[in-house]
Amino acid sequence: MRWCWPVPDFKFEDLQAVPRGLLAAQMADARVAAHLPLLDGAFDVEAFLQVKAQRWAEDGLGHWAIWQGDIFLGWGGFEKEGDVWDFGLVLVPAAFGKGLEITRQALAFAAEDARIETVQFLLAPTRRSVKALARMGAKEVGEVRYGGQTFRRFLLDMRG
Repeated sequence: MRWCWPVPDFKFEDLQAVPRGLLAAQMADARVAAHLPLLDGAFDVEAFLQVKAQRWAEDGLGHWAIWQGDIFLGWGGFEKEGDVWDFGLVLVPAAFGKGLEITRQALAFAAEDARIETVQFLLAPTRRSVKALARMGAKEVGEVRYGGQTFRRFLLDMRG
């Protein structure tokens, strides 16, 4: 299957280059935090960036900063979790409606990367609508627990 959606001009760039204040403000916003059950207490920007840099070093892939022009939309990307690549996306509130378009562009990248055969999506219980995932071909396969929290798990076969 080829992923051939028309997509806007989103830029996926080095997460380490994002001004720290943008990340801190994003993660301090209650509208963002409402969908991040693992966000507990104050967000440590430097520790977060260290963890993300380590994932790039270990896996050769990770999370990017996502921009549209010079507007910071959030961060997201692929991280290796066992045998699958997990796709995560955390947007600033002003970009909440752009998630599907951004995901489509990221999946177009994944379709061209031979390492990525399966993409996992973990949704917090606050995320009620899964119609977009179903339209993309992702299948719900149950629930998983991370950090004491339960997430709905979806898998998307990139080669099927």
